[in-house]
This record gives sequence, structure tokens and C-alpha cells, in this order.
Amino acid sequence: MVNNTVSKPSFWSRRLILGTTVAGAVIFFVVGIIFWGGFNTAMEATNTTEFCIGCHEMEDNVYQEYKPTIHYSNRTGVRAGCPDCHVPRPWIHKVVRKIQASKEVFSWLTGKLDTKEKFNEHRFTLAKSVWGAMKETDSRECRNCHNFESMNPEFQKPRARKQHLNAFETGQTCIDCHKGIAHHGVRDKLTDEELEALEAPNPDYIREVPQLYLEGLARVEAKEAAEKAQLKADAEAEKAKVQAQIKKAVAEATSNMTATPKSVAKAASNSAASNTSNINVDWSKANATDISVFYPGTASIEWILGRNHGGKRAFTKGDRCIECHGEEIADIGNSIASGESEKIEDPALIPGKRGSFDVTINAAHDAENLYLKFSWPETDHTPAPFIDGGKMDPANSMKLAFMLATDDVEYADRAGCWGTCHADVTGMPFVPENDVLMGSDLAKRLDFSKGLTKYVKESRTKLELKGRRGKALGGWDKLKDEGDIQAAVDSNKFMDIMRYKAGEGIVEDGYILAERQMHGGQGGEVSATLENGTWTVMVKRKLKSDKAGDVSIEAGTVYNFGFAIHDDYTNGRYHHVSFGYKLALDNDTAEINAAKL
Repeated sequence: MVNNTVSKPSFWSRRLILGTTVAGAVIFFVVGIIFWGGFNTAMEATNTTEFCIGCHEMEDNVYQEYKPTIHYSNRTGVRAGCPDCHVPRPWIHKVVRKIQASKEVFSWLTGKLDTKEKFNEHRFTLAKSVWGAMKETDSRECRNCHNFESMNPEFQKPRARKQHLNAFETGQTCIDCHKGIAHHGVRDKLTDEELEALEAPNPDYIREVPQLYLEGLARVEAKEAAEKAQLKADAEAEKAKVQAQIKKAVAEATSNMTATPKSVAKAASNSAASNTSNINVDWSKANATDISVFYPGTASIEWILGRNHGGKRAFTKGDRCIECHGEEIADIGNSIASGESEKIEDPALIPGKRGSFDVTINAAHDAENLYLKFSWPETDHTPAPFIDGGKMDPANSMKLAFMLATDDVEYADRAGCWGTCHADVTGMPFVPENDVLMGSDLAKRLDFSKGLTKYVKESRTKLELKGRRGKALGGWDKLKDEGDIQAAVDSNKFMDIMRYKAGEGIVEDGYILAERQMHGGQGGEVSATLENGTWTVMVKRKLKSDKAGDVSIEAGTVYNFGFAIHDDYTNGRYHHVSFGYKLALDNDTAEINAAKL
């Protein structure tokens, strides 16, 4: 008798997918867990700063550069280690990065980077590789810790706010602006073509500006406006207090006229009552604004448009200088005047020269004239060490100039008079030698007797901005023909300038296009006094003129305005300058709003 009973397989022997038994699947699963856990443990063990600096090549070189930076030590105590900046967090990208790191291990094994000298030899190539990878991934490693959408502009400087807003709108990514933040920078070794390609906006990275950011922006702007208004009110109150004290002193001296004539004379000489100006304006009816001026060193329009200016992109996009730098004018001036600036070097510093000061501008008008009053504190004399006697212009302790332009002049809408300052004018780094100037064909058309004066882009066929192959910056020798120059005059493509020299009592009026030309124009009157340590310069200028090279001022139009002050007997580029501002008649949107008398 045959037994046809088939024995049932045990649980562990049951077949699953692809014929695998349960026992085999369990073993495979356990081994997989062990392998996976070991793999991940090994990968994470290599994902620490301690592992990264395990060799002296890293510990003695880039680690030492990283330690003084804010990513290593900061007020919040949050440290970003090597993996935070160089290893992605998403697992698949992390694995890819680890595989790529084998190339770096190979370089270590072969001694390619085993000394500081060898590392520095390859630093630029290594940096470009990192920059390129971060550009392609929208700075993914930066976003391990940072997030555009979580930024609060209330804790950022005005310049950072503006740049981050541009990043949202144009498609910028972190690495476009932030290179060399943890290690020695080598950005300057990039060619212009490489730099432009690397830092070009990517439309794929455009983000919608979060409501959180917009709300924070509104709050901080309102706060700063209130603080500015309070400072202005405090300054006006202090000024009124001083004037009241002066009037009281004059009144007391006058009451004792017969007894103390000398005290009367002294009181009168120290008071505003001694001003015998023919400019009779009730300044209490004028609008007042405070504007800071600063020492610019060798900064020029070419520098503004060049690779070393972080705000170049914002500027070319149309942003005004004061939008980024309005709250840091004093810091900029002080860093340049002291020689501590890392971006604008001045080869001829004046020790002790003040970096900035505040100027109060009162503005008013009647039917025929514009009235401006400039007031600022006098400074102690700081002799220029490269001039015999220390005074560049001994005849004039102070000179003041201001410029006006319509939007027809490129850059005037955002930079004011800075468009007239070039890297190749007299006193600047790329000024041509005098024999080159006088020996050129342009000597027949331009007046080089006092060197190369200011000019605007509209008079040149080209401006050299990049200095490739050793070319000098600027465009002095690229003058357009006379027909084009005349067409520019007819199209208001010039800067109207009015200048006053205190020592000589000279009032000059003219315009800047191909060069600075003083022609009389509206003429005008100027009165200047130095009393109680304060300069006061009052200007009377006709609103309208029919002479070429003059800007006529009309209601309903906003004009571009900039000014400069040469104090302490200085000359040329050693002045203090303003950024570009707006001037108008009875228009609250303009910083310099001339009130009707």
C-alpha cells in the first residue's frame, strides 16, 4: 500500500518572491540591516569636522582660516562645521558627494596637497570646483542652515535687505555674493568672463517674496524713518537753543553799548546778525533735510560698475546708492579716510582727516529763484603730508559745488554727480601723463591746462570698466565728435554745476559734458559765513535759463542732485561728497523739497 500523503513545508521553508524562502529572506533582511547600519555608521563617521581635519593638510591650512570666521564662533553659539558647508543632507546627494571625495583622498595619498605651498598652488582650482557645484544646486549646502524664506529684514543692514530682495526677484543664489567667507578668498583671480558667468542670475531660482519678509521690511523702514525724524527734531531743537543763546548775548551786549563797546563788537562778530548777505530769505519757511557727506578716496563710476563693488548688479538694475548705503555713510567714509577699507584703497591718505560729517540743507523758492542754505561743522586743520605747507588750496579754506541733472543723463538718477567722476581724471589712479594729454589730438578740443577734468559718459563712445589686458579704466580718449557733443547738449545730457570758492569769493556756473566748462549761465549769488564753528553757505540761483548747458527747474519735475564740499584747504578728489538725491519744488517725495516762500 502506497502512502500518498505530502508533508507540509515548515514556515521557514516557504517560498516567497523569486523562490526565496522565509528563512533566506530573514537572513537577507538581518544582513541588510547590519550592512546598512554599518554603511551609514561609517558614512556618518566620515561626516564630522574632526574627521575632515584628521590630516595635517586640512588642520594646518583651511581649518586655521576657518576658525576666526563667524561660522566657527558667533554670538548665538551655532557652529557650522566642514560637513555643513561641503556635504548635502539629502541621502542620495550625500552618497554622491562621498564618492566624489575619493578624488580628494587620492590627492592626499599621492602627496598632491601635503604642504601649505602645494595647497595654495591648487586653491583656486579647488575653489572654482566648489563654487560651480554650489551654483548648480542653488547653494544647497548653504541652505542646510540658511533659508531665504525665513530671513527677517529687521535684523539685517539696509544693504543686505536690498541685496536679498534682489535675490528673490532676479534669481540670485547665496554663492553669487558670498565667496571666501570661511577660507582665504581667491575670487579676484576669476577672469571677468568667469565672474560674469558664475554670478549671473538664474531665472530658475526666482522666488516669490514671502509675506513675512515684506512685513518685516515695512516695520524696519517705519522704525528707521521715525528714528530719523526724531534725530532731526532733536537737532533742530538744539540749533534753536543755540540761536536763542546768541540772541540773548547780543541783546545783553546792546543794552550795555555805551559801557562796553568791545563786548558788543565781539558778540556781533559771533552772531548770525553779522551776516550782511543780500540773500534775504525767511528760512523758517524753508524745508530742511540732513544729508551726510563722506570721503570717497579713489572711488569712481568705473569702480561702482566694476567687479569689486558688491552692489554693481543692484546699481545697474536701477537701485539708488542710498537704498543700500544710506544708513552706513559714516562707516564708509571713516574706513576709506583711515585706510582701513578693503575695497577702496587710497595711496595718498591725510592723517586725521574726518571720514564724514552731516550737512543741513534748507530749500525754498519764489517765482524766479531757488534758494539753498548749506550748514555744517568746521573741522580742525589736518595738513596733507604730500603738499608743502599742508594746504592744497591755500587761497580757499572751503569750496562748495552742487550739480543738477535730468534723467536724460545715465546714472544721474541713482548716483547724482558720481557719473562725472572717472578713474582717469586728474588725481585718480589711471590719469594719463601730462605729455600724453598734451600730445594727443584731443588737446585741440579739450582744455588740459589744469589736467583732465570731470566728464560724463554721454560724451564718450566707450568707458573701459574691466581693465582687460592692462587697459586703463575710464574713457578720456574716446571723445565723440563735435556733432554728437552738441546733440547731447541739446538733449540735456549734461550735469549743470554751480561752484563757490570762499577765500576768493568767486561764484562759478557751468556744466559738465565733454569736460568741465564754466560759462556764467544763470549766474547766481552766494553768501558764506563761518560763525561759532559752523559754516553757512546761502545760494540764490535762477530757476530758468535759456542758455545751453543750464538746467531749468520747473514745478512738477524731479531733478537729480549731488554736492561736494572741499573743507580744510583741500582740492581735487580730496573732497567730501554726497550720494545722489532728488530735488523738486513743493514735492514731498524729493529729499530736497524747496518750499514756496
